[in-house]
Amino acid sequence: MSTAPPPSHDAKHAAADAARERGRSGAAHKGQQTRAAILEAALNLASQMGIEGLSIGALAEVTGMSKSGVFAHFGSREELQISVIREYHERFEEEVFRPAVREARGLPRLRALFDRWVGKVATEIDSGCIYISGAVEFDDRPGPVRDALAGMVLLWHGALDRAIRQSVEMGHLRPDTDSMQMLFEIHGLILSLHHDARFLRSPGAVDRARVGFERVIQFYALNDVARAHAGGVAPVAAKSGVSDPSLSSVDS
Repeated sequence: MSTAPPPSHDAKHAAADAARERGRSGAAHKGQQTRAAILEAALNLASQMGIEGLSIGALAEVTGMSKSGVFAHFGSREELQISVIREYHERFEEEVFRPAVREARGLPRLRALFDRWVGKVATEIDSGCIYISGAVEFDDRPGPVRDALAGMVLLWHGALDRAIRQSVEMGHLRPDTDSMQMLFEIHGLILSLHHDARFLRSPGAVDRARVGFERVIQFYALNDVARAHAGGVAPVAAKSGVSDPSLSSVDS
């Protein structure tokens, strides 16, 4: 009865190396999962306490981990705060920017960007928008955290500015449209929406923001054809806060 030859010295080393590689790969995957779980908890904490409220100790308490365990993934409170800002931006892009840029260039894309932005803010009424709350926290505090936050906001503004300029190129908006002025007005609607919906708890805030956007579009629209393409302006919701059913034309 024949038997297989014993494995060579090289084969034993190769098998050991493969086992160590699998171990490292498994450890890396577990580390990524742990970091993702910490970031999820950090985002929830930041939405309640602000970015400034984030700390290694507070996060360790929330996650049930040791301070050294959290520290191993981020290294410092500042790096933790910056990582949360980046994670929020990535989710913002996934929910708002990427679906919107699938729309046709010009007003369809600009409207999609605004509509999804409004939708994002509407879902954050209870938790708050890190972009907006972070600006209040760090407007007069120079440093890496402020730089990271401002950088993310400016990236988003850049995307909106490009969409406005493309709308001009497509003939949907007047050639003399000042893209930065239009962006300023659109951003102002979002800030008002956040203030009225979150602070004043105004039930008509989302509808008013959408109506305001349509009025901005009509002001800059090139002609009646472009205005018709952009959609009509619906009446503002009644003082009672009940949405006007004609607002559905704004969403189309």
